[in-house]
Amino acid sequence: MGKIRWGVMGVARIAVNKVIPAMQKGQYSEVTAIASRDLAKAEGAAADLGIAKAYGSYEELLDDPEIDAIYNPLPNHMHVPWSIRSAEAGKHVLCEKPIGLNVSDARKLIATRDRTGVKIGEAFMIVAHPQWIRVIELVHSGAIGELRAVQVVFSYSNVNPENIRNKADIGGGGLMDIGCYGIKASRMLFGREPLRVIGLIDRDQAFGTDRLTSAMLDFGGGQQASFTCSTQMVAYQVAQVFGTKGRIEIEIPFNAVPGEAMRIRVDDGSKVGGASARVELSDICDQYTLQADEFALAIRGERADVPVTLEDAARNMAVIDAIRNSADTREWEVPESV
Repeated sequence: MGKIRWGVMGVARIAVNKVIPAMQKGQYSEVTAIASRDLAKAEGAAADLGIAKAYGSYEELLDDPEIDAIYNPLPNHMHVPWSIRSAEAGKHVLCEKPIGLNVSDARKLIATRDRTGVKIGEAFMIVAHPQWIRVIELVHSGAIGELRAVQVVFSYSNVNPENIRNKADIGGGGLMDIGCYGIKASRMLFGREPLRVIGLIDRDQAFGTDRLTSAMLDFGGGQQASFTCSTQMVAYQVAQVFGTKGRIEIEIPFNAVPGEAMRIRVDDGSKVGGASARVELSDICDQYTLQADEFALAIRGERADVPVTLEDAARNMAVIDAIRNSADTREWEVPESV
């Protein structure tokens, strides 16, 4: 089987600026078509990126028999409807995070996957990056002793009322956009699901979206994770992993810079302020290239499953749902079992 032929649904900024150029470098992937509801936009993106075909509707893209898989970076509320339509057209689907608006959405996709037999997965590109693979290896090997706590901060500033991240009715807000990374990272590190969660949300009065969300995830046995995400705060991101004998700091945990080695710091705590930390450099890569190729290998039958399964996506969504519920009830909430 040759390279997987990808069609891209929409001309989202993340797609044209980051994901498509990375996919075009893949060993097992090639982008052969792009679609937009505005044909001129599709044609412009195709010309800029060297994509052979441009379509003026998503339906035309799905009708193309030469497309094997769809990358869906549409706004959050369009993830599930168009992923379902893609699957029903016989296309495999890599859908941007979050997989949907709630756990119910994720369950619909699982049912569609099982009915159609195609591959569907969530685009959490961090799972493919060598820095995260190394951090998980260090944690599981006992390099920092017993894992106790994970702390994540992820923020940026965006007050544009026209930006989809500031539209509450289509799944905007910090928790859905970037808080999901703190949840996913914590679940990866602990290797299981939180028993209960509690959340605190501050909403923008004009947008109705959460502009500042903090949450704590209780994994039981004296192990916990906490994160803060914001859409109206200084741009910053960091992840800290604490064990009984050491600490790991991931300097740029989520927006890893393509073509640069990423730094993680492993600290035994012997000197105040982390002065004893040693620096490890990751392999140079583009995590979006790796993500597409790993998904392509699953389609080719050369790996057991897609990097982030729908079941995993649903569990992440269950935590998001529980945090939102907790902010309303002001109580600990138990994520729905998936």
